[in-house]
Amino acid sequence: MFLALLVSGGVVLLVLVGLFVFGLRRRLIQRSGGTFDCSLRWNIDVSADAPEPSGKGWVYGVARYNGDRIEWFRVFSYAPRPRRVLERSAIEVLSRRTPQGEEELALLSDAIVLGCLHRGTHLELAMSEDALTGFLAWLEAAPPGQRVNVA
Repeated sequence: MFLALLVSGGVVLLVLVGLFVFGLRRRLIQRSGGTFDCSLRWNIDVSADAPEPSGKGWVYGVARYNGDRIEWFRVFSYAPRPRRVLERSAIEVLSRRTPQGEEELALLSDAIVLGCLHRGTHLELAMSEDALTGFLAWLEAAPPGQRVNVA
């Protein structure tokens, strides 16, 4: 009986420590400011015969502005480093749309989906209307001499 209580207490303690570290990581990411919720779908098929967009492949995350880069972190991760880094000069916005079909379930309720090209890789970013306005303003505020492609 004592051993069962000890093991149960240890499991509860590990879960609580894990949740604490999880929350601490998010606070550290957001500490410097300039963050927004942003789902990402990386390396998507954009060919003419590609099927309609589905809810598959979307990963919920937090993006953070860092100079001329956007650092994207998975929300459900303990990794201290960003999963993806997008450089302002390499981002090309190709399209803008609302979520379709199953995407409405996979994304936040007010999300707008941006189709982008980054160094030859097609990706999609889904964010709120307010975050989209800030993102597009950040793209257009590139230093003189940098090319910016916003559709």
